[in-house]
Amino acid sequence: MSNWIKLGHLNDIDDGCARGFDPHQLGRDSLFVLRKGDRLLGYRNACPHRGYEGTSMAWRKDRFLNKAGTRIICGAHGAQFDTETGECLIGPCPGQSLEKVILRLTETGELYLQQTPDNEQEQY
Repeated sequence: MSNWIKLGHLNDIDDGCARGFDPHQLGRDSLFVLRKGDRLLGYRNACPHRGYEGTSMAWRKDRFLNKAGTRIICGAHGAQFDTETGECLIGPCPGQSLEKVILRLTETGELYLQQTPDNEQEQY
């Protein structure tokens, strides 16, 4: 699995919640993963409103979702995004979406991020 970076385990993320990860150990969560049962959705931790300049989506550590867990919320300006697609539903970035990351979940629950040429040198 040389093209994969281990993030953790499925049980590290509560069902219906999201958690930030720092796969390149830069001291900030550069992506976050949302858990829906055994399904995981991963997004770059940057709002498209700011041109993916690194504006963190979390309004507090590991707080990426609204209270109901139905939408991703940008802590910087309150934009709301669809949890399934990352599409902006409300806010200053209509027609834009969060950038998805490719994840792999093993049969034993280990969670990995696919390392691509775009994220090899921590471009997000």
